[in-house]
Amino acid sequence: MIDRRLNYGRHLVTKFSKELISIKKTVDLGAGKGTDLLNCMPHLQESEFYGLEWNEDNITFLENKGIKVFQSDLEKDKLPFKDGEVDLIIMNQIFEHLKEIFWVFHEVTRILPIGGNIIIGFPNLASLHNRILLSLGKQPSSMQTFSAHIRGATKNDFINFLNKCFPAGYEVVEHAGSNFYPFPPSIAKPLASAFPSMAYGTFLLLKKVKVYDKEFIEFPVKNRLETNFFVG
Repeated sequence: MIDRRLNYGRHLVTKFSKELISIKKTVDLGAGKGTDLLNCMPHLQESEFYGLEWNEDNITFLENKGIKVFQSDLEKDKLPFKDGEVDLIIMNQIFEHLKEIFWVFHEVTRILPIGGNIIIGFPNLASLHNRILLSLGKQPSSMQTFSAHIRGATKNDFINFLNKCFPAGYEVVEHAGSNFYPFPPSIAKPLASAFPSMAYGTFLLLKKVKVYDKEFIEFPVKNRLETNFFVG
């Protein structure tokens, strides 16, 4: 069931894209109906636009919008781009669906040059309503067992993941929050702006700042994590 109070931070993806220059190639991972790509197009007029998507209906829709689409399983397929080929990657509302985060971020980091950017958005495990639910002994809404979400994160936890795997490899350029459950948009938007760490969604603009050498896929092996993570 779709909560109509949520805008999934589309305005923040667009805002972050306006701040970028010299973007020649943009890729949306889990592009859906291409909303984020279409919103960014007016501000990235020199860019080519690509979508990675699995759903057949979404692929047809994207192609009809003039977006080149690759059908791909992000958790096991190699991204169809050369090393350092992509200037901007959009990852809006897919992180929480991923088990194979080490493989995905290996591929994402591989195809970005130094100076390349990621715009990422995901549900905030530390949102105000989740804090209240946990204090009452109830399950956070973004991590229901029956849902498609298999991962929960806060801003600090996500940044810690990046730094543990790829130390000083990404710079956080900007952070913002989107939506403030359960308030209507007229109230939620100013609350999310004033208190981003308690908003429903966390959004980050990241910049790759150093050479990558397979650190993401080496991390679970070197640290002997007790899960069979896919590392290629």
